[in-house]
Amino acid sequence: MSTATLDKLEAEAQTSHNIKVTFRVRRFNPEVAAEATWQDFEVDIDPKERVLDGLHKIKWDQDGSLTFRRSCAHGICGSDAMRINGKNRLACKTLIKDINPAKPITVEPIKGLTVLKDLVVDMEPFFQAYRDVMPFLITKGNEPTRERRQSAEDRERFDDTTKCILCAACTSSCPVFWNDGQYFGPAAIVNAHRFIFDSRDEAGEQRLEILNDKDGVWRCRTTFNCTDACPRGIEVTKAIQEVKRALITRRY
Repeated sequence: MSTATLDKLEAEAQTSHNIKVTFRVRRFNPEVAAEATWQDFEVDIDPKERVLDGLHKIKWDQDGSLTFRRSCAHGICGSDAMRINGKNRLACKTLIKDINPAKPITVEPIKGLTVLKDLVVDMEPFFQAYRDVMPFLITKGNEPTRERRQSAEDRERFDDTTKCILCAACTSSCPVFWNDGQYFGPAAIVNAHRFIFDSRDEAGEQRLEILNDKDGVWRCRTTFNCTDACPRGIEVTKAIQEVKRALITRRY
């Protein structure tokens, strides 16, 4: 069998299971118009592919001006968080077949942060809140002569909150954050939790006082939106409640 025939068969195999899917994308370009608009794109795609693959097909084959963030494409970097069919998801982890491709798939930027262009938002307020909770190990005294050891039990205490990839899916799903961007938001509290309950850290009181602010942990209304939105399965609401309890009891 010739190489040309093999190439043809391979191409047919790749397209034999494709379906036509409509992507309805929220477009915004401040250099063109002051308001965002919706634009439909017809995409020929395998339903086992991801929303990110569909966006790539649009950008590469139909409209190169479509703007969105993505990097690793494997659910690790968190850069491609967006609202897909009204829910915060990672485009690289959302399969076409799992979101009813018979209807238009709506894609828009995450809420609560200023949209810069199309699906790209200004993440600086989000990262500032993250920096404000001091998301790093703080200890006193001289530099140790060996690693800071920790038992498996002590590690288990905060293991869940180490999974955060800073995608902002939880924070931008929070109705309190939508209405008041000064709120630290779930992701910042999750990352504070990770160090507050670390037995090796010595700045738990400082972090608790930071989160005791009027824009801190008490703003949470326990709607569980953040837990539902987390692509890493972190029990975000539980972590927030544990920080509240630590503030009341000063035991952690």
